[in-house]
Amino acid sequence: MTVRRNVTPWASAALVLTALLTTSCGGQASNTPRSAASSPSAVPHGHVEGAREAAEQQSRLLLNDPGSGDTRILDLITGQVHTTAQVKDAARLGTDGRFGYLHTPGGTHVLDSGVWMVDHGDHVHYYSAATRDVGELPAGGRAQVRSDAAVTAVTDEDGRTLLYDRSELEQGKIAAPTTLPGTHTGAVVPYEEHLLAFRTGSGTTELVVLDRRGKSVASPDVTCEEPRGDAVTRRGVIFDCADGALLVRAHNGAFTAEAIPYGTNVPATERATVFRHRPGSDTLTAAAGDDAVWVLDVAERTWTRVNTGPIVAVNTAGEGSPLLVLESDGSLHGYDIATGQQTARTEPLLTGGKRTGTDGSAPVIEVDRSRAYVNDPDGKKVLEIDYNDGLRVARSFDLDVKPVLMAETGR
Repeated sequence: MTVRRNVTPWASAALVLTALLTTSCGGQASNTPRSAASSPSAVPHGHVEGAREAAEQQSRLLLNDPGSGDTRILDLITGQVHTTAQVKDAARLGTDGRFGYLHTPGGTHVLDSGVWMVDHGDHVHYYSAATRDVGELPAGGRAQVRSDAAVTAVTDEDGRTLLYDRSELEQGKIAAPTTLPGTHTGAVVPYEEHLLAFRTGSGTTELVVLDRRGKSVASPDVTCEEPRGDAVTRRGVIFDCADGALLVRAHNGAFTAEAIPYGTNVPATERATVFRHRPGSDTLTAAAGDDAVWVLDVAERTWTRVNTGPIVAVNTAGEGSPLLVLESDGSLHGYDIATGQQTARTEPLLTGGKRTGTDGSAPVIEVDRSRAYVNDPDGKKVLEIDYNDGLRVARSFDLDVKPVLMAETGR
């Protein structure tokens, strides 16, 4: 990537006012449906119509078997399993913390898990409500979906992007979208009342900052070769580039871009292209080929390569927690990120110790502040791991479906 100019001054009084109104805790919570907005004196602080506020995280797991189409939502607080829409042939399952997006060849099905959080920086609100089948977006299996509190951006394989009103999704409706002009390379990421995207021209791929109508505003003068993965952290948005990462941040209306290079030549097959991390954490993980893992510390702007065994899935809670690697022996391994040394290992967790299910799919590791979750498709179960206690299996959830695809919400 090339960063030619890190800071571009830009400010808009209207956008600053909008940001203040959106993030102010004295008013409407950022995920509150517009119809629920009210004065602070009329309703309790953080009130959301139709939802219950809780003192702790209300996590649920979205689970899908592409073969049968069976979909379940597992409540990790109560242990109850909810049946929801049948969605067959899903290739991927993504989430924005509340909604699940099941990508199929014919469209992207939207499920409301009914749990979410609103982070105000100095404190957090946790909410729970009924699960709901929202419907289908006209975007196929290769579409990329990214959201913030206001909009959901859906970018198809040809680079066309549609913006959906998130408050409508929260009410169980898919409203007519706004179409962004032009095409973009990779996902369009909503961030700080704007949209971050890449456009390719004259042989280079350049970062552009757009307003919510798709109009370009002042942007850092920066390019990124072959952008693929991305992740939103508290410190900004990370984009994967051929030679490392690009950190994009906003401060006082100005956007900056900072390169975080690998520091060495990395073959294309060993690039960090799919980031996995605990939402809210600044420690990102990604496979570095077949037998190693990249750990990106966004706060320190450093990459660490940890040599492991053959990788099936990887994740970490960050902040001193172990690096979690599900390896081809079917066991979950814990590594000290600083030293690269293995610190713990479980017995094989997957049925028969298989690396993948009978349909060829690979399990994933979902991580929150105290537990990790590993899906065992062939065993029809999900395992809860206490990663702070030597990778102890804390609970096992037996299911009536094969949880081939899994994503955690409520974080």
